[in-house]
Amino acid sequence: MRLFINTTYRSDATEIMDDFSMKGELLRDTLDKLGKINKWLGGNSVTIDGAKQLLNNKDKTKTYTIIDLGCGHGDMLRLLADYGRKNEFKFKLIGIDANKDAIDYAKELSSSYQEISYQNFDIFSEEFKSLDFDIALSTLFLHHFKDDEIKPLLNQLIVKARIGIVVNDLHRSRLAYGLFKLLGLVISNDMIVKDGLTSILRAFKRKDLKTYSNQLQLKSQIRWKWAFRFQWLIRMK
Repeated sequence: MRLFINTTYRSDATEIMDDFSMKGELLRDTLDKLGKINKWLGGNSVTIDGAKQLLNNKDKTKTYTIIDLGCGHGDMLRLLADYGRKNEFKFKLIGIDANKDAIDYAKELSSSYQEISYQNFDIFSEEFKSLDFDIALSTLFLHHFKDDEIKPLLNQLIVKARIGIVVNDLHRSRLAYGLFKLLGLVISNDMIVKDGLTSILRAFKRKDLKTYSNQLQLKSQIRWKWAFRFQWLIRMK
């Protein structure tokens, strides 16, 4: 088994999850297992921590609209809703995903969260352009796009976000690839293993994020987090 691979350049390979027509038990099992893996590896906390930083010292009498791009089955929004309730924040939380079945599943799982709603459309659609929001969350989402798509996407978010953007995405590295390949031996879902390895090859090095930030003249902060994540915090000027 070949554990290591050249990660100098981003891959353009597609992931199985990029098929927005996917549905059924395989999709739901994949979303559930991905949620557990992210929780186990501490990935969810990277996004929540970023949102906390952007909300620090903000007026709690106001309602803040937060969107979650590529929300999957909505686990991140439920965690954020719990944080808001515990800390007396008023949130309007909107999950956005191009996969209708994922949205339907998210609605089922979020039935006790009145502050959460879900929308089934593409982020390059007119529906998305009509949204107004304070904070955008991008958890393991940005790497699904090619370089020539990332800057237009970020530009769109920068124009709309009143407070800031939290990007939580993978660090592209030989070590991360090798370790995930070993972890794949105990994951009982071939789709997660295949897509996980592809995700790492599509992910970012710190210099990639710095380049985007410089080109777009962003006020941003990039931190490395376990397990092989970057927290890229973009604040509106």
